[in-house]
Amino acid sequence: MCQYCSPDNEMSRLDYKFNPAKGRREFILDSLATAGGLAAAMSLPNQAFAAPAMPKDEVVRIGYIPITDASALLVAHGMGFFEEEGLKAEKPTLIRGWSPLIEGFAAHKFNLVHFLKPIPVWMRYNNNFPVKITGWAHTNGSGLVVGKHTGINAFEELGGMQVAVPYWYSMHNIVLQMALKNAGLEPVIQDQNLPLKKNQVNLQIMPPPDMPPALAAKKIDAYIVAEPFNAAGEVLAGGKMLRFTGDIWKNHPCCVVCMHDEDTEQRKEWSQKVMNAVVRGAVYAQENKEEVAKMLSREGKRYLPMKADVVLKAMTDYSDASYANPDAIKHPDWGVGRIDFNPYPYPSATKFIVDQLKETLVTGNTSFLKELDTDFVTQDLVNYEFVKNAMDKYGVWDKVKGVDLSNPTHRQEVFEL
Repeated sequence: MCQYCSPDNEMSRLDYKFNPAKGRREFILDSLATAGGLAAAMSLPNQAFAAPAMPKDEVVRIGYIPITDASALLVAHGMGFFEEEGLKAEKPTLIRGWSPLIEGFAAHKFNLVHFLKPIPVWMRYNNNFPVKITGWAHTNGSGLVVGKHTGINAFEELGGMQVAVPYWYSMHNIVLQMALKNAGLEPVIQDQNLPLKKNQVNLQIMPPPDMPPALAAKKIDAYIVAEPFNAAGEVLAGGKMLRFTGDIWKNHPCCVVCMHDEDTEQRKEWSQKVMNAVVRGAVYAQENKEEVAKMLSREGKRYLPMKADVVLKAMTDYSDASYANPDAIKHPDWGVGRIDFNPYPYPSATKFIVDQLKETLVTGNTSFLKELDTDFVTQDLVNYEFVKNAMDKYGVWDKVKGVDLSNPTHRQEVFEL
């Protein structure tokens, strides 16, 4: 049991619609479904990346973490899109941590996965592993949740607070630190027991499953993370949304679709069919969020261990009326959703996130990152061919968010606080 889930803490007093004892247990099981985290992943030994020979067959083998970021892959499987493309696809394998997912991919147990965007950057340029981004798994889908005990209603009020992020090399850490600096605050990384100046915000790494119970127990004051842990924090831990990240960085990427170089270079027809199915999955998820939420949940095909009401909130609850106090949506004119699905991997976003990582406070050795030529990375790390072909084939550019139909493969990054 997690350290924040003892019977006498605040989590035990949450108003569940089912048996309270069972509710706590199920919440912990939900949380454990994504235990692991990038801290372990980033410390994998180099031998974990010794690539064996490719399997002889062409079966699609999906590995995924049970979060909404994996929706496009899971919908493609659940709707039979791989089979319609002439491919055999095994049932997706649920992996309970980023580290074993990376290891499984490196060992060629999986040939199609979703990774947080910094993972393939690290794999390819720090560990020389031939991984290729072939699309975006989703856009938006993250937020900053604060505890009600804090009384916080704006970034400027986070001074002196303890805030958790899922990992230093993440979109979440980048956006948070940019917002803090804009508010005149200084992000720091230090022991939680040390005193903070009024303008300092102490950051710490915390696995996403631990964030809602830690917030409920007042061990932290806020956290920034991907769904469905924001929805879980609101529903199960009494948290409130301070700001959606998609309302700060318009249609930003978070998780990306990844394949092996060998496949994208040597099995082009197969890779194209795979991305055809993934693109169809992404578009279906964009157009049918309520249906997809039920499909993914415990009450549906059980791809995710979360109940349908939490998954539904994570995918659809995004309105001025719901999030007016505090004002978590300052740019309603942007027309973004709580989570959206545009699979095209815009080079401008890759450049933005790698450039900003170089300016973001992290721990550990960042020499590999600082030496990267960002323009080179945008061309070397990403394959744009298969996803573009698929979007052209199915005529779906106008069905996803953030597309200039006059020039659909290019965009300008919009970051406004």
